[in-house]
Amino acid sequence: MMPRPDPRHFLRRRLLLKGVLGAALPGTLLSCSSESKHAALVVGGLPVTCNLTLPIACVARAAANNAGPAAGPRFDYEYSKYNGWPEVKESLMTGRIQAAFMLAPLVMDLSDRKIPIKIVSLGHRSGAVIMVRSDSPYEHFRQLEGKRIAIPSRFAVDFLFLRKMLAQEGMTPADVTIVEMAPPDMPAALYAKAVDAYCTGEPFGAAAQSAGYARTLRMTRDEWRNYICCVLTVREELIRDNRPLVQDLVNHVMGAGVWLDADRENRKKAVAIAAGKRFFNQDPNIIQFVMDHPTDRVTYGDLRMIRGEFDELMQLSVEAGTIKHPIAFESYVDESFAKVAKPATILL
Repeated sequence: MMPRPDPRHFLRRRLLLKGVLGAALPGTLLSCSSESKHAALVVGGLPVTCNLTLPIACVARAAANNAGPAAGPRFDYEYSKYNGWPEVKESLMTGRIQAAFMLAPLVMDLSDRKIPIKIVSLGHRSGAVIMVRSDSPYEHFRQLEGKRIAIPSRFAVDFLFLRKMLAQEGMTPADVTIVEMAPPDMPAALYAKAVDAYCTGEPFGAAAQSAGYARTLRMTRDEWRNYICCVLTVREELIRDNRPLVQDLVNHVMGAGVWLDADRENRKKAVAIAAGKRFFNQDPNIIQFVMDHPTDRVTYGDLRMIRGEFDELMQLSVEAGTIKHPIAFESYVDESFAKVAKPATILL
């Protein structure tokens, strides 16, 4: 029989994780270069491991700036931490920020609504999990019929992942009870048996798993290898007015991805950077758990933008009703930067 975790230990973890997202304000800017002599590009993101390439890119660019005289144009990035996708979306729509990591289906939808933004790079691969209690009997989705399953929102790619898994067993979302819930609250809800399962991105699966009361039922690394969710998105006026800056940002995000997957020691360095107050402000042990269990729970090295993968995501979104009709690839993607990208060398 599984030992019952100490509720006080669990509560500390829950409050820490919830505070990571809840305490962040959209206007909170975390500069990566205190010596900057010119305006830095503000890039929005959430403190989730799917966004891990962003703080690495930010710190790596600052390190390059401080290493000596620049051979070319000097750029700086500032990390702006948000507490949810709606706030990121609003800031991009209104022009409060010019760049951010965003949910791919949200970008598709905004583009269809004539918001001038474009995806210029992926941010990660995989990273979503479906969690159940360790002491539950669930091994197959048919056993979850009529049960409560939490998702971040019906616009999240996590919901599309859940739909794919249900479909494999001839089920639909109508066969379960879908509950929309903020990811920081999901571990607590599972612990209290308020839900029977939840589907979300990391580190909110790892938080419950590392505490000992939850296990993975399915992971995108096993079921959807070309899964894409968070993408680097910029406003079109930034592309028009400063292509070299956008290219440099893409190069550094891609370079961060290569660096993260090249060596486990690099991932340890990344955890130390991202866990700090300047970025995610999270328990480093939980982020490290994501990096190690297993090591390809989230991957970053392959950030190619493949049209067929976006087409699949589009079709799944249309079937789910989150997007009303197919949207032209060119209307929401600018491939030009990724096609000529030279991943930056990350010296950290």
